[in-house]
Amino acid sequence: MIKQYPGYEQYEVANIEDYGYKEHRLTKKIFKVFRAIVIIFAVFLMYIPIFTIFLQSINSSTITSEFGQITFKWYANIFDKGSLLTAIRNTVFISIWATLISTVLGTLFAIGISTLERKAKRHIMLLNNIPLLNADIVSGIGLMLIFSSLIHIFPYFFGWRTMLLAHIFFTLPYVVLSVLPKLRELDPNLFEASLDLGVKPYPSLYKVIIPAIKAGIFSGMILAFTMSFDDFVISYYTTGNGFDNLSIWIYSSMGRKSLSPSVYAFSTLVTILFFILLIITNLLRGRKQHHENH
Repeated sequence: MIKQYPGYEQYEVANIEDYGYKEHRLTKKIFKVFRAIVIIFAVFLMYIPIFTIFLQSINSSTITSEFGQITFKWYANIFDKGSLLTAIRNTVFISIWATLISTVLGTLFAIGISTLERKAKRHIMLLNNIPLLNADIVSGIGLMLIFSSLIHIFPYFFGWRTMLLAHIFFTLPYVVLSVLPKLRELDPNLFEASLDLGVKPYPSLYKVIIPAIKAGIFSGMILAFTMSFDDFVISYYTTGNGFDNLSIWIYSSMGRKSLSPSVYAFSTLVTILFFILLIITNLLRGRKQHHENH
C-alpha cells in the first residue's frame, strides 16, 4: 500500500501480515500440539505397564484377559503363599545388605577418586563405568565362572553368598556416580581446615565430609537398592542351592499354569514404596536448595 504525505517521500506502509506473523502463530500452535502429543505418548508408554499391573492386582478373576469385580483380596493373600513369602524375604535380605555394603564401599571409593589427579581420575572413572555399560548377561556369566572356579574350595558357596557378592559388584558403580558430583561441589579446603583445627583425619571424614555429601550418599543408596531389588539376569546366573529372589521366583512361576495374582499386588506395593521414596528424596533436595538460597 503506497501513501503520499506532504513533505515526505513516498513510502510503503508495512502490514504485520507481510512479515509472516500469522504463519508464525500457526507454527507455534502446531508445535505446541505436537509437543503435547509426544509428551502424552511418552508418559503413556512409561506408565501403561504399571497401570496394567495395578488393574490385575484388583481383578477378582485369575484370568488376565478377563476383568471381574474390583477386589483387594490379593493384597491380603500376599503372605499366604509360602514360596512367595520366602522369595520376598530373600529379595529384601539381599537388597538391604548389598545396598549397605555398596554404599559404604562406593562412598569411600568416590572420596578416594576425588583426591586423585585429573588424568588418574579419568582412568579410574573409566574402570568404574565399564560395568555399567556392560551387558547384564555378560556380567552374570562372568561372575558365574568366577564362582564356579571356587566351588572345589567352598562346596556350599553358591546361594545367597554368591548372589550378595554379585549385587555388590553391579550396584557399587552407581553409588560412586551418585557421590562424586557432591564431592566436586565440596570446598577442597574444608578437610584441610578441619585438620588445622586439630581434628584427626578419620573423625574429619565422618564429621565434616560425610555430612556435606549425605544427599549424594542417600541418592546412591536408593539407586543401589532399586537396582538390586528388581535384578534378574545377574541373580539368575549367580544363585544356587534353591535360593531364589522375587524375580527368579516370578520367572519360574511363569512356566507353570499361571502367575499368582498376589504377585501383581506385591508389585503394586513395591511401586508405591519406590514412589514414596522418590517423593522424599525430592523433598529433601528441595529443602536443601531452599536453605542454600536463603
